[in-house]
Amino acid sequence: MLASSTSIDRAFEVTPGWLPFHPAPSRPRFALPRGAVDAHCHVFGPGAAFPYAPERKYTPCDASKDDLFALRDRLGFERNVIVQATCHGADNRALADALRHSGGKARGVATVRPGVTDSELRELHAAGVRGVRFNFVRRLADSTPAAALLEIARRVEPLGWHVVVYLESADLPTHRDFLAALPTIVVLDHMACPDVTQPVDGPAFESFVAMLREHRNIWSKVSCPERLSVSGPPARGGERHAYRDVIPFARRIVETFPDRVLWGTDWPHPNLKDPMPDDGLLVDIIPHIAATAELQRKMLVANPMRLYWPEEQR
Repeated sequence: MLASSTSIDRAFEVTPGWLPFHPAPSRPRFALPRGAVDAHCHVFGPGAAFPYAPERKYTPCDASKDDLFALRDRLGFERNVIVQATCHGADNRALADALRHSGGKARGVATVRPGVTDSELRELHAAGVRGVRFNFVRRLADSTPAAALLEIARRVEPLGWHVVVYLESADLPTHRDFLAALPTIVVLDHMACPDVTQPVDGPAFESFVAMLREHRNIWSKVSCPERLSVSGPPARGGERHAYRDVIPFARRIVETFPDRVLWGTDWPHPNLKDPMPDDGLLVDIIPHIAATAELQRKMLVANPMRLYWPEEQR
């Protein structure tokens, strides 16, 4: 199976066993608040126009900006935050193209290398980028020295950008000092991927909560229950709020740090194994992790607007 057409190079054959995104996600029962932002999603390719990085660890199926914007409208979101995925490396052309064609309804988080120039950063800013992502998940990205990443953070701080960090809970102690040294707002993807088989008030998650209490510049996304869950989605015809084992963890973060949480679909759900989630069901989890209208408004509207569209908050 080719990523876009049979005329492109065989280098863009999709990784064997790759799951395409859900072809017909359900419409959520939960009505999103006006101005809601899907604050974590991706675009892939199309590979024929925006080739995947030679150093990539996987080759996805194409997931275009048009696909993403159609999902946005179907689910009831008004805006997106598009996060550069590792399959594109530091080539942000697909990301920038999506931002420029969004009509101002999308902002981006890019991946840049230590040698990025000021003019390249300004060009990304003009396209709508407002952050950089550091990926410490070793199966997805090669490591970059912490000193080089810290220098990138210092370079983007004057632009008003922040740093998004993807790591797993087992690696959190290793990177704790680095996170504390970052000069910007820091957003941790997916609650740093906690082990949800452990107690929500156990020592591992308590350490994560303590870090957020200590460092007020650190935020958390409460996204990706489909990646974290052991119990999994509901059986066909079962309850709408799937991934029940993740809900206590996300709810604790939302209720403890209501002004520093974000939520996103993670569409098109790269590197997931069967089953591919129904994005409508993911949206229906929201009222179970943010139980009041005020918490929902902060998580879905006020917080992402403050971080990605601050000019509209003045």
